[in-house]
Amino acid sequence: MTLPLILLPGMMCDARLFAPQIAALSVDRDILVPGISGHDTMSALAEQVLTDAPDRFALGGLSMGGIVVMEVLRQAPERIAGLALMDTNPLAEAPEVKARRGPQIEAIQRGELASVMRDEMKPNYLTDGPGRQAILDLCMQMALDLGPDAFVRQSLALRDRPDQTATLRGFRDPALILCGRDDLLCPVERHELMHDLIPGSTLQIIDGAGHLPTLERAEQTTDALRRWLKEIDDG
Repeated sequence: MTLPLILLPGMMCDARLFAPQIAALSVDRDILVPGISGHDTMSALAEQVLTDAPDRFALGGLSMGGIVVMEVLRQAPERIAGLALMDTNPLAEAPEVKARRGPQIEAIQRGELASVMRDEMKPNYLTDGPGRQAILDLCMQMALDLGPDAFVRQSLALRDRPDQTATLRGFRDPALILCGRDDLLCPVERHELMHDLIPGSTLQIIDGAGHLPTLERAEQTTDALRRWLKEIDDG
């Protein structure tokens, strides 16, 4: 019997971020994509994931979702059969990023969610490619659907998050570390660090993708996840 897979989306994203993977992998496996916008701390977000999760599961996340994944691992390592960390960052928030949070939150509270997403966030998401505009449009729609309160809570959780390098260092089950080669937000060196922290992990760098390889290079990302899940199932 295959274990369920929980996927956690990035900031201001929902299950649509993983639509190609869900379509391909749900043929023989339950896939759950819980929201991660209901609390303003990583600890509370992870607790909510664990409250709603099966007893044991495979766990993957992209960007902020990956950061929540690491907090879930810190809280309940015995429940996680394998980790997929995609386009994410194990470190506490850098001071220069933290300094931007306050002005962004103030803009959001003035009703400027669409402009913040358009001008400050989305330009950093993707590399150039034929599907770029369609993916940007989807990102905007996901953000607008989640709304300004979610943006504020997620921003606070990201701002105050802990360093998780020690958490990763103890993991021994199958682990996939994946990122787009052109990711500007969570660059390749962050993933090389995570790969070094987790013995036996697989590092997969996706060419022709930026921060959202699940959509930019869906087939390659799905193939990597499928290999990782097979390793979990065979174990």
